[in-house]
Amino acid sequence: MLNLTDKQILEIADTLEAGMKCYYNIKTGKIKEIPDFDTWTEIDDEVWEKDLNEIDEHPDDYLEFEGLITNESFQAMADFAESITDIKLQKKLFNALNKPKPFQNFRGQIDISGDFRTQWFDFRRMRFIEKVKKQIEMYNQRLDE
Repeated sequence: MLNLTDKQILEIADTLEAGMKCYYNIKTGKIKEIPDFDTWTEIDDEVWEKDLNEIDEHPDDYLEFEGLITNESFQAMADFAESITDIKLQKKLFNALNKPKPFQNFRGQIDISGDFRTQWFDFRRMRFIEKVKKQIEMYNQRLDE
């Protein structure tokens, strides 16, 4: 059974939110953070070679945590827009989400929204934490079987 601390859950969530891959060693309880080389093509993978080899050589020792996928990120933006009380900003955010390039448009509106920008980042972080907790539950169900 996985018993991660709140600190470990937060570390995994922050790693995923930063666009990295995150692996948890079920034997040692250690977390490995590795860039996603599919999206970070400019990063030299030699720096990460030791960790990559360790994971490849002992795949049964590691659980991979995944970040939000596109539709989950979009839903988080829509849920945030729904939750705010500033009707003018809410309309701008929903308008941004209904245009082509909704992620870019939403980010543009959030970046000029003052205190709502911080609220958005807090809201988004909570979504990553929730996803990590759901994955822990899923892994625990599999380990119990």
